[in-house]
Amino acid sequence: MTPQTVRSRNPAGHAGLIASLLALCTDLAALAAERSALFVRESKSALVQMLVLAACFAAALLFVVFGYIFLVASLIVTVMRLTQLSWIWIALFAAGVHFLLALICLLIARSKMRTRPFPQLSTELKKDRQWLSDLDRTSRSTN
Repeated sequence: MTPQTVRSRNPAGHAGLIASLLALCTDLAALAAERSALFVRESKSALVQMLVLAACFAAALLFVVFGYIFLVASLIVTVMRLTQLSWIWIALFAAGVHFLLALICLLIARSKMRTRPFPQLSTELKKDRQWLSDLDRTSRSTN
């Protein structure tokens, strides 16, 4: 019977610190390469998914716009037949209503733009900048 060799419980073997560090760096590089390859593969899939999603949203928006145009045209014809007025006056009234609604939306958007986004974050960033400038001043005065 030949005696079986007993393997060391140390996974790095008896190579030493340098070899262990090299093995660790190699394993970390292999892990990073695998993760980056996975990221590339999944990002291509996500790009295709986002393009399909954007195309569907664009088509839906287009269909909604055309539907709205046909709805307004139908309402103009219906009001024209009910009131016996010229379709031009009814269309001008409908355009005026739409311009008024657009102006209201713009005024609301303008009032929302005046409020600063991320107020707490900007306050914290100001505090950080102030702390850094104070730190720079104190380090200059001690030198």
